[in-house]
Amino acid sequence: MNILITGGSSGLGNAMVKTFLEQGNHQLYFTYRNSKQQAEEMVAGNPNCQAIKCDFNEQSDIDALIEQLKTWDLDVLINNAYGRINKTHFHKKRMEEFASSFQTNILPLIAITQAAVLTFKKKKSGKIINILSSAIINTPPVGWSTYVAEKNYVLGLSKAWATEYAKFNISSNCISPSMMRTPLTADVDERILGGIIAAHPRKELLTVTEVAKCVADLSNATNHINGINMVINAGQNIA
Repeated sequence: MNILITGGSSGLGNAMVKTFLEQGNHQLYFTYRNSKQQAEEMVAGNPNCQAIKCDFNEQSDIDALIEQLKTWDLDVLINNAYGRINKTHFHKKRMEEFASSFQTNILPLIAITQAAVLTFKKKKSGKIINILSSAIINTPPVGWSTYVAEKNYVLGLSKAWATEYAKFNISSNCISPSMMRTPLTADVDERILGGIIAAHPRKELLTVTEVAKCVADLSNATNHINGINMVINAGQNIA
């Protein structure tokens, strides 16, 4: 399969690239923003893997990515990229901060997905997989209002895509993992992490490799699996 992973050079994105490469039968494309050296190391020795610099703050980068995407005969789009989380209490955030975050994290996702859907419609086949967070299911961390709101926005879009494009054999699904150790959560206080682990049914944090394997499974699943949000949190949201 021809697969595009946005935000593929670190954390969960890195784990997904490695997981698909281990399967050995895919052409992989992944984007990175600042981690050029890491991206080059991932590509080295892997002729079926290509890294594309794409800063979601730069419209020219997004436009260039979309032009390349049109030539890839894409089968799977994995929307994973997300910028820095603004961990500020809701009442302290300026309106400009909400607008800026939406501009950086949501509008590029929409543009890239639109381009992918055009390819999928021509092929009458395709998969969209959106990486969300179990924070939209469980109690959100304090100060994460923008992040949680935007992930819920993508969940709504994903359901709409599932409905609109099912007749073209295009599926749209989400995966919502619980807390993992990634660059996105690197500044979470160890005491908070300790409390999360203590309250966890398995007494351990989810790993990026575990989630990457779930993404790989979903990418190979029948397109009758459509419109779901796969929550990976050891059943913490079961009432």
